[in-house]
Amino acid sequence: MKEDAHVVVRQWSERTLAEALGREHRDDPVRSGTGGPAGNARLTAWTGLVLLVLFAVELGTLLSVGRFLSWHVVVGVLLVPPALLKTASTGWRIVRYYTGDRAYRQAGPPPMPLRLLGPLVVLFTLAVLGTGLALVFLGPDASRTPLLAVLGQRVDAVRLHQATFLVWAVVTGLHTLARIVPAVRLTFGAGKTRLRIPGRVSRAVTLPATLLVAAVAATLVLGASGAWLTGGLHRPDHHRASTLNRTTP
Repeated sequence: MKEDAHVVVRQWSERTLAEALGREHRDDPVRSGTGGPAGNARLTAWTGLVLLVLFAVELGTLLSVGRFLSWHVVVGVLLVPPALLKTASTGWRIVRYYTGDRAYRQAGPPPMPLRLLGPLVVLFTLAVLGTGLALVFLGPDASRTPLLAVLGQRVDAVRLHQATFLVWAVVTGLHTLARIVPAVRLTFGAGKTRLRIPGRVSRAVTLPATLLVAAVAATLVLGASGAWLTGGLHRPDHHRASTLNRTTP
């Protein structure tokens, strides 16, 4: 039994590594209309790359949150609609696969480690973005009010946001390492230029429309975050920046 389990784990690891490095890839059938699994894969890949850029900018704001607090808030809100779009496109593929759709069954599932990691990525992406939005609307004072106690430590909304961020960073980092090469190949690879996938117009409209919604939402939320911004916590002096690092999202 132990040897069988070891073989299975090795096979999972080898397949995951091969797909991550681009040596293997799923054969996504093409359908008329939306493009089927092939169209879904391209929408997911494009959305994932947009999220990667936005997350990189958001991580950059953490180098000096006191200086870039307004950017931290804006980019955090910009992330929400694309994250929901990627969750929806991935969820659609999962539903179609498990309900027996022939094309999605033919495309097959991702390697088992990525199937196990995927729900964690979705859960903690939504958790870190959701707790960040909660901080904006709660304001600095309410965000520091203890919500519960864990192992004798009081947990407020700020600490909850920080905790979800740490877990998110780990699971998303692993997911990114496994998915970035296939995503780049789908969006910029030579094979893409030779094969026209139906549904290009709908995909070309969906992602920009999502980003437009994100921009409108970011403008509205920034207007609601005045309590954080006007309290001086965004200024770059040493005392205020160190305070911010301890107390703000």
